[in-house]
Amino acid sequence: MGCGSSKRIKRVPGYEDPKVLAAETPFTVSEVEALYELFLKLSNSIIADGLIHKEEFQLALFRNKNQMNLFADRIFNLFDVEGNGVIAFGEFVRSLGVFHPNAPVADKIAFAFRLYDLRQTGFIEREELKKMVLALLHESDLVLLEDVVETIVDKTFSEADTKGDGRIDPEEWKAFVSKYPSLMKNMTLPYLKDISLAFPSFVVRTEIEDSDLSVCVNGD
Repeated sequence: MGCGSSKRIKRVPGYEDPKVLAAETPFTVSEVEALYELFLKLSNSIIADGLIHKEEFQLALFRNKNQMNLFADRIFNLFDVEGNGVIAFGEFVRSLGVFHPNAPVADKIAFAFRLYDLRQTGFIEREELKKMVLALLHESDLVLLEDVVETIVDKTFSEADTKGDGRIDPEEWKAFVSKYPSLMKNMTLPYLKDISLAFPSFVVRTEIEDSDLSVCVNGD
């Protein structure tokens, strides 16, 4: 009898068939079922409604539901595809799938572009780039002098903006990250290849029984 069978799992609002999600993402059906267990933990950590709210998302990532962070906000907003302020199960799996090692590089590049496109204009402007650089430095606990940050932003922007129109379009972005592939390193989470091993490092504030999840992933 399959572990994670739909008959044994409580379905939350926005629940989608694991077979459908597996067909649309790099995950297998068993991995999607295991991700559902993770989703249930995250989506009920503060508000028990089966949907991931921003506070729950920040709690999982940063151990602090009140910590304001541009990077976390942008990731949450991109996961929240419908833009209704919460992340449903299908949105969670599809968005997380972009970070899978087997996800198409084009999808990773497009996601990263949208991450930097703060105003959602279809272009990355200099001020948006600077804000994201500062947010990423903050995440890495790095503090640089203002003039150093400006130099980094100026150099990056001038090289990426090959058309010289003061903004970076998707085509320019693709060419830039293709030239510097290390920029896309954070768009791949290697442990997503083995969901049973992903939980200890992905979930910060929840308690997952790894033995149960391993059975779900590795056996029927």
